[in-house]
Amino acid sequence: MWTIIAAVVALVVAIVLIKAANQPDIFTMARSAVMKAPADKIFPYLNDPRKNQEWSPFDKKDWPIERTFTGAAEGVGAVYDFVGNGKEIGTGRITITESVPSSKVVMSLDMTKPMAASNVVTYTLTPKDGTTEVTWAMEGRTPFVGKIFHVFMNMEKMMGTAFETGLADLKAIVER
Repeated sequence: MWTIIAAVVALVVAIVLIKAANQPDIFTMARSAVMKAPADKIFPYLNDPRKNQEWSPFDKKDWPIERTFTGAAEGVGAVYDFVGNGKEIGTGRITITESVPSSKVVMSLDMTKPMAASNVVTYTLTPKDGTTEVTWAMEGRTPFVGKIFHVFMNMEKMMGTAFETGLADLKAIVER
């Protein structure tokens, strides 16, 4: 009896490890929303980490969040360190590494908890017929432990839903 149980457990573990090994080494995801506002009205909300609190779903979760802002007030060199209570957000640092006025903001997102990870977040603003399409994208390496996690959780859906919520909140602010 114990031999059968051990064999079944070993088979399940093997299946999970094989599925994890077949996950991509790099993840990418993006969501977009069209906003009835010019890019220069939207850009400050992306280029200034202090403004995240007004629209980012990640700044609305996991209260209390300890925030520290250093470096430049906005644009390249602006740094936002955060420590969540550990239930949803974790601990990390966001640093703006590229800023093209009314067009693009690129950030380095370095998480230390609950799991170490370094990702690149890019906001792109594309004017279209009196509106602006805002794309929020993220990409990064997926370590093997992360691949195991992805076997059980659909990160694309989970993070995608958060991005959609944030874009909807940003849209509501800039269209006022």
